[in-house]
Amino acid sequence: MKVGFFMINFNEKILESDSKLSIYSRGFNYGDALFETIKTSYGKLLFWEDHYFRLMASMRIMRMEIPMNFTMEFLEEQIQKTLEANKLQQASARVKLMVQRNEGGLYLPDTNTVDFIIITQSIQEDFYLLKEDFYEVDLFKDYYVSPTLLSTLKTNNKAINVVGSIYAKENSLHNCLLLNTNKHVIEALNGNVFVVKGNVIKTPPIIDGCLKGIMRKQLIDIINMIPEYELVEASVSPFELQKADEIFITNVIVGIQPVIKYRKKTFSKEVSKILLQKLNVKIRLS
Repeated sequence: MKVGFFMINFNEKILESDSKLSIYSRGFNYGDALFETIKTSYGKLLFWEDHYFRLMASMRIMRMEIPMNFTMEFLEEQIQKTLEANKLQQASARVKLMVQRNEGGLYLPDTNTVDFIIITQSIQEDFYLLKEDFYEVDLFKDYYVSPTLLSTLKTNNKAINVVGSIYAKENSLHNCLLLNTNKHVIEALNGNVFVVKGNVIKTPPIIDGCLKGIMRKQLIDIINMIPEYELVEASVSPFELQKADEIFITNVIVGIQPVIKYRKKTFSKEVSKILLQKLNVKIRLS
């Protein structure tokens, strides 16, 4: 889908979206970049503190130099500045905040200092709604994710997600579930996965290589406050999927996406509905 004209923020400068970035960009050449996808609602950054601290932790893991001015307040101000330039302060939006190491060097960089880019795009939903549409998934088994710390970061190295998305489209699927090299289910192509069986809600642990998702964190916190359910972070076998009562996928843009069909098994979405209501209450009270 071709994206229309808009304004971007490149290192505090508001530029037109057709501005040319350097061909020597390390994000472009080596995937030497991190990003956060943030949902905003009428200028409010949802879960901003969690996004900020994940980005800081990820930059340390990638051995990027964190600028002295990269405070939570500074980056929020830059996001607000970009929303304002795109007339999105009175709407809902998807914000992509990308940090890349400055150009220079080959695999070994000449510097660990960074640039940042902020891109915004309007979205329709102000709050998280229960998805009623049919939604079918299957396993993507052409390639596997290594269960290491780097796999848990939101980097520009997303080849498996791209190829998996093409596979899903070719097979008339709405999404695919990724496996790690131990053949455990770790996540969907665009979010974390939760599996419900009885009163147990299970999600893969970070050590299995799944994304350290912001929405994953919100739902873990919410589930742990509900006495009727037990939250378990443990490896998920593909065999468990067909025995599950419910499966849902989470990310900060969609919220909760119930899975309706996996192979020959269909699922309910009762737990998804309960959690979605509590998620929206949490947002309103925050």
